[in-house]
Amino acid sequence: MEKVLMKGNEALAEAAIRAGCKCFFGYPITPQSELPAYLAREMPKRGGVFLQAESEVAAINMVYGAAGAGVRVMTSSSSPGISLKQEGISYLCGAELPCVIVNIMRGGPGLGDIQPAQSDYFQATRGGGHGDYRTIVLAPSSVQELVDLVYDAFDLADMYRNPVLILGDGILGQMMEPVVFKERPARQLPPKDWATTGKMGRQKTNVINSLYLDPVKLEEHNLKLFKKYQEIEAKEQRYEILNGDDAEYFVVAYGICARIAHAAVEMAREDGIKVGLIRPITLWPYPKKAFEEVLPKAKAFLTVELSLGQMVEDVKLSVEGRAPVYFYGRTGGMVPTAEEIFEEIKKMRGLS
Repeated sequence: MEKVLMKGNEALAEAAIRAGCKCFFGYPITPQSELPAYLAREMPKRGGVFLQAESEVAAINMVYGAAGAGVRVMTSSSSPGISLKQEGISYLCGAELPCVIVNIMRGGPGLGDIQPAQSDYFQATRGGGHGDYRTIVLAPSSVQELVDLVYDAFDLADMYRNPVLILGDGILGQMMEPVVFKERPARQLPPKDWATTGKMGRQKTNVINSLYLDPVKLEEHNLKLFKKYQEIEAKEQRYEILNGDDAEYFVVAYGICARIAHAAVEMAREDGIKVGLIRPITLWPYPKKAFEEVLPKAKAFLTVELSLGQMVEDVKLSVEGRAPVYFYGRTGGMVPTAEEIFEEIKKMRGLS
C-alpha cells in the first residue's frame, strides 16, 4: 500500500471521507483549522456536505439534525470550541445519536494559547455537559493512528448509537508523518431503523427526542443508557503495554505524551531500570484491564500528562491503592522532554 506524507489534521479529514462521513459542520479554530479547510475543499467533490456554521453552538446542533437523519456526520474544534458544544453533546447522548467529534486540544483555561495540551481530559471523560451520560473517547498517538481510529470511531458510534470523541492535541494535528489509508471490509452494524427518514413503510414516523417530562420515564431512560455504558466498558477497553514482560515500574501516558514517555522508558532500560509503558487508547472506557495485567508485579506507576493532573485520577482508581502512583505534568502548552521523564522515573524508583 502506498504511503502518503500528510499533516495530522488533513489525514484525519481524508480518513473521515473514506469512512463514509457525508456531512461536516464546524468552525475554524487553531490548531485544528486545516481539518475543516481540507473538508471544505474535498467533501463537495466527493458527494458530501461541508458547512461552516456561524458558531460552535450552531455546528453541534446541525450535527444533531444530520445524525437524526441517519447519515454519518462529524464536527471538529479545539478546546474552547468544544466547551461551547457541550450542551449539544449532552443532547446527542440523551437522544442516542451517533456522530464523531474531534478535539485537537490546546492550552487553557479560557482562550489559553494555541500550543498543545491534554487539559481537556476531564471534559472529555467526565462529560462537560449536564446529566448522566458518557462519550466514547479515543486517544491516538500518531498520525497513522489518527487515521485508523477515525474508521473505528464511526463504527463505534453506529454500533452503540452514541457520540465518539477523538481526543488529539496540537502536535498530532500539526505534525506530518507517512500514513497508509487501508481498505477496510464493511462491518456488520445495526440498521438505522430509528432515523427520521419518513415513514418508510412504517405506520408511524420516528421521533427523536431527549425530553422526558415524566420523572419515571426519564429514570427508565437513564437506566437504559447506563446499561449501554456498562456494555461499552466491558467490551471496548483498548490499550497498549510496551516492555511489560519484566517491568517492575510503569509509566502511564496517552497521545503525544506516550511517544515521549516511550523514549524515556528506553533510556531507563539502558540504565538498568526495568520499566514499561501503559498507553491507554480508550480514555473512556478507561482501560482498567491493563492495570489488572501488571499489578501483580508492579512496584509503582508514574503518570505523565500535558496537564497538572487529570488522567492520574483514573490511574489511581484503576490501581486501587495496591501500588504508589506518582505524577509528572507540564501545562500551558509546555511539552516535557524524554530526559525530564527519565529523571522522574529515577525518582519513582528511589521513592518506591
